Amino acid sequence: MNTLPTVFAQIMDFLPLHEFRKCVRRYNGDYKVRKFSCLDQFFCLAFAQLTYRESLRDIVSCLKTMKSRLYHMGIRGRVSRNNLANANEGRDWRIYADFAQGLITEARRLYRDEDIGLELENTVYAFDSTTIDLCLSLFPWARFRKHKGAIKLHTLLDLRGSIPTFIHITEGKTHDVRILDDLLFEPGSFYILDRGYLDFSRLYTLHQHQAFFVIRAKSNLKSRRISSHPVDKTKDLTSDQRIVLTGPKSKTEYPDTIRRVRFYDRENDRYLTFLTNNFLLPALTIAQLYKLRWQVELFFRWTKQNLRIKSFYGTSENAVRTQIWVAITVYALVAIIKKKLNLQVPLYTFFQILSIMAFEKTPLNQLFTETSDHESMPNDCNQLLLFNL
Repeated sequence: MNTLPTVFAQIMDFLPLHEFRKCVRRYNGDYKVRKFSCLDQFFCLAFAQLTYRESLRDIVSCLKTMKSRLYHMGIRGRVSRNNLANANEGRDWRIYADFAQGLITEARRLYRDEDIGLELENTVYAFDSTTIDLCLSLFPWARFRKHKGAIKLHTLLDLRGSIPTFIHITEGKTHDVRILDDLLFEPGSFYILDRGYLDFSRLYTLHQHQAFFVIRAKSNLKSRRISSHPVDKTKDLTSDQRIVLTGPKSKTEYPDTIRRVRFYDRENDRYLTFLTNNFLLPALTIAQLYKLRWQVELFFRWTKQNLRIKSFYGTSENAVRTQIWVAITVYALVAIIKKKLNLQVPLYTFFQILSIMAFEKTPLNQLFTETSDHESMPNDCNQLLLFNL
């Protein structure tokens, strides 16, 4: 008789359940709950993320087919569509947000020494947002345009491991630059931003916190050159200058000097101008830092393709936020497992295997070391640095 836990149970064993129970108590999640606890809800939603379940009925049907194994998977309550729907509607989403942050902290600790391709010891973040379209008639709270609903995921990505350290969910109509006010800037860290975040008053606040920014300049930037430094034009650099802003508003919002680096993007045949408050790094490193911003785009693309954050199991704001935070928890958990077990399998393959092996009783090491065929991954599937190691 095989007494080994199921693959799903082995994955859930990596969760710090004592921390989860602290989060539940913090928000009274299990107050007057008898049959279907917050932990039962979390396991069901995590199972849905790992196995590509499309609806509540789909989740319940799959779990009921393995009813005899649910107890050993950690699910003690009665799994039903009604119980799961009510939990998604009524249990405070902050339980799962706080728990996800705990796993994110653990994942960042494990990946803090990861190489980002540059000789740089500083923490490097990329900040951006992505829009998830919703049906306005089903999600009336998520207003975007007159006849369209949407939410935005504003994400600060730690590029050492591609770990999301800050996620803020807003209505689709929220302007991206406003979310900079919610960030806690770390002295000495680099923040890579697209030009949609070009707000000099907010950048000066970042500068005053002794953090560094790298951002694309707009074509209508008004400035005056103070000095120039020689550049290696064989590296596609065209200029490296110290400037001051001369616009009526910008010179008041950012009264200090700024470094401006101009770079020729040979691949796309265009010139790019970067602004930064770091005057020590080589000009080429500034350009290379901005190129790393693409990792946050890959993160958004990957999560939309491989996690359940585009179609939702409930229509209330609480249900949507709960599902997104459970998805982020699963993402961080897989990152932790891959690092602790030193698994070399890409994340795409990891999820594909789990989708059909969740109820099997095979050791995780054996399950993923036997699957070393990386060529089964689609050629057009952009994998993140974290999961290609």
